[in-house]
Amino acid sequence: METEQQSIYKYLIQRCKKGDRKAQNELYKLFAAAMYNVCRRMMGDEDDAKDVLQDTFIDAFTKLDSLQNELIFPAWLKKIAVNNCINAIRKKKHELSDIDEHGDVAEIVENDVDYTNYKAEKILKAMDQISEGCRVVANLYLFEGYDHKEISQILSISESASKAQYSKAKSKIRKILNLEN
Repeated sequence: METEQQSIYKYLIQRCKKGDRKAQNELYKLFAAAMYNVCRRMMGDEDDAKDVLQDTFIDAFTKLDSLQNELIFPAWLKKIAVNNCINAIRKKKHELSDIDEHGDVAEIVENDVDYTNYKAEKILKAMDQISEGCRVVANLYLFEGYDHKEISQILSISESASKAQYSKAKSKIRKILNLEN
């Protein structure tokens, strides 16, 4: 059963497919904040996030005719945003460094600290302070729900490098958050 909100954006999408600029603006207003948050987490910089956000909506409105089911629009838009972030990072030519796979880094067992006491803003600020490779892997794993095999394919790195980058990200974030206490 379709919710009222789903009906609204389904109607807006149908109008957008006909070239209605007001409908595009309304759809943008509905989803811009959520997509900005995705871009901001991935990019680590407000200006870069805004650029990718703009590209995401341009791509979405350009490709809207390929969307068969309007009800999946939010997930479809989020996938475009994530892909645009990855492409933007690649364009910046920041290489994700492969960590030496022969060390004992791949399977580090750590006691997970309960981060529920920290505000999301503090965690996001801490993530901004870690390397781009660690930040991207952590975002894809934690927030976008990709597993390490998928991340390795997306970023063209080994699966163990993805695991190592994630472990390194967790460790660095813990250190940063502990310094703030």
